[in-house]
Amino acid sequence: MSYALVLLAHGSSDPNWRAPFEQFRDALLPRLDTPIRLAYMELCDPSLEDSVAQLVQAGTTRIEVLPLFFAAGRHLRKDVPAQIKELASLYDDLDITLLAPVGEHPDFIAALANAVADQVGESLRSHR
Repeated sequence: MSYALVLLAHGSSDPNWRAPFEQFRDALLPRLDTPIRLAYMELCDPSLEDSVAQLVQAGTTRIEVLPLFFAAGRHLRKDVPAQIKELASLYDDLDITLLAPVGEHPDFIAALANAVADQVGESLRSHR
């Protein structure tokens, strides 16, 4: 069974908005021995449907979708599960799973708190 990870972000029409997500994917690639794709909910490409189609065409049979969101709001409670269900119905041999949003992981909260404390600490030190 071939596995792949899809990182799902919201999307924006601003092309610069994508840069941090692409940097994150690039930093993650050497840490995981699996294909990693980015997909976006709206306003930019590739869509989740396009990313999944490309992976299935390449022989992937198991996909996990990791939302790069802080929490599960309407998109992750309704929209994305509906997309996942539709994609599962399109591809007979595909096992596709929606993971909890990255923001719910305790290590993410700790890393983000450290980054904010570092940034604010630097700002406070430079203004003294």
